[in-house]
Amino acid sequence: MVGQMYCSSGSPLARALTRALALALVLALLVGLFLSGLAGAIPAPGGRWAHDGPVTPASRSRSVLLDAATGQLLLVDGRHPDAVAWANLTNSIHETGWAFLELGTSGGYNDSLQAYAAGVVEAAVSEELIYMHWMNTVVNYCGPFEYEVGYCERLKSFLEANLEWMQEEMESNPDSAYWHQVRLTLLQLKGLEDSYEGRVSFPAGKFTIKPLGFLLLQLSGDLEDLELALNKTKIKPSLGSGSCSALIKLLPGQSDLLVAHNTWNNYQHMLRVIKKYWLQFREGPQGDSPLVPGNKLVFSSYPGTIFSCDDFYILGSGLVTLETTIGNKNPALWKYVRPRGCVLEWVRNIVANRLASDGATWADIFKRFNSGTYNNQWMIVDYKAFIPGGPSPGSRVLTILEQIPGMVVVADKTSELYQKTYWASYNIPSFETVFNASGLQALVAQYGDWFSYDGSPRAQIFRRNQSLVQDMDSMVRLMRYNDFLHDPLSLCKACDPQPNGENAISARSDLNPANGSYPFQALRQRSHGGIDVKVTSTSLARILGLLAASGPTWDQVPPFQWSTSPFSGLLHMGQPDLWKFAPVKEVGIVMKPG
Repeated sequence: MVGQMYCSSGSPLARALTRALALALVLALLVGLFLSGLAGAIPAPGGRWAHDGPVTPASRSRSVLLDAATGQLLLVDGRHPDAVAWANLTNSIHETGWAFLELGTSGGYNDSLQAYAAGVVEAAVSEELIYMHWMNTVVNYCGPFEYEVGYCERLKSFLEANLEWMQEEMESNPDSAYWHQVRLTLLQLKGLEDSYEGRVSFPAGKFTIKPLGFLLLQLSGDLEDLELALNKTKIKPSLGSGSCSALIKLLPGQSDLLVAHNTWNNYQHMLRVIKKYWLQFREGPQGDSPLVPGNKLVFSSYPGTIFSCDDFYILGSGLVTLETTIGNKNPALWKYVRPRGCVLEWVRNIVANRLASDGATWADIFKRFNSGTYNNQWMIVDYKAFIPGGPSPGSRVLTILEQIPGMVVVADKTSELYQKTYWASYNIPSFETVFNASGLQALVAQYGDWFSYDGSPRAQIFRRNQSLVQDMDSMVRLMRYNDFLHDPLSLCKACDPQPNGENAISARSDLNPANGSYPFQALRQRSHGGIDVKVTSTSLARILGLLAASGPTWDQVPPFQWSTSPFSGLLHMGQPDLWKFAPVKEVGIVMKPG
């Protein structure tokens, strides 16, 4: 699950802008005053404005065309049969908690043009949501207001050096499928940013990415570790902050295999989008190269991001990939975080999802050029290897990968899944070598089992309650479970009061008393918790479908409402006031490729 930007408290990209401060920035933008700062402001979209931000149409479709005479790309309304790329956005955030994006490209055009056009058309249909998400989460990171100048300069230099090194590798390896996919990923990001800024121009050769532009929206979890590696001194991550829960559950008689994930995040990040991509990319740059196995995918995401960052993906290759963040508490490992020789996690994530057709291959691709940033436990479920009602195939159904700086450990856990009937993930490494190397032993010695793999609150709740999962509905209930006022496993004995909203499958840290006494930061009152649930099954994964609910849990606790919460002053443009939405069933790709 995402680290600091998406999925943990005190998110570095969510530095509590007040509404008054945000209004001042909006007014400055509207009169054309672009404020100083390394990152800072982005242009406000045109069109109508409401009291809480720009008005997003209920639905919008656009296409990107290639003008054969000029070689330029053109944006037009609607779905065009000759489009390089097209997209439709349905905004039902106020009705369901989600917006829904469908995006496709045409295989009649080369991969590079498709990738750039995909970014162009996504920004064209979602510019209002992108603006509001930026304002809610990113605008005060490295400018334009108070920021840590030294750290921001170091971050900018790191990202520039990393982008330069990747450019060198792309040029040195023109026939590599890996570097071809890296290039397409960066081209898609460039198209997104160019389109938002109103200057669409396909780069035929080398191109540049702004280090502190829309790249910030992609960095998400990478920044949690970059802040520590680059010695950011102000507003450090909250010790113990959880970053998502996940459960893979084998139903009785092996009748089905359910995969579920909930994102833990700062509540300012609740502008959510379920995205469906159908990208006609080839594996390599050669004209006769086959399509990538993962060319169709459905994933939970955010405006302006081209990957999940939760992370949760259902892929056309038959894989479902998901993670929870394990982080790194050992300062000695930051020496492995270097700009040259590494590919940041968000890019490796995308490349592995595209190129892999099984768990072992996914892990092999992902672990190349380990950046030591956004350190997660990844779960790769291969539904092609799962036989409903059948015995364990012995391997391939479940692959586990854990990454920290300087180390990646991979193992097939199919046999363990069939023996225990479940695999739970809750931000603590399962491999002893990773656990020890990441510095968690010292935290167990200081704070007790809260930081241990077997004794942490979520480990115990999953172990006790996983047998209650019999179908999709009961899986949703478990993944939204938070009865912290009555569940003894949610008690924090060193806290006053002892019941704690963080100690649950879906956290509600906003419900902890502000005047309480807590041994470490994650247990205090915060604008943070589980903000969704996504579940798929054998039959749903086959059609790239899922069941998804958005917003903090309200099963055993009151629903979250901005206007009555202690955090009503935090900027939350475009969000509903009351978060009380039922799950929605979303079926995969319905578009036809060109």
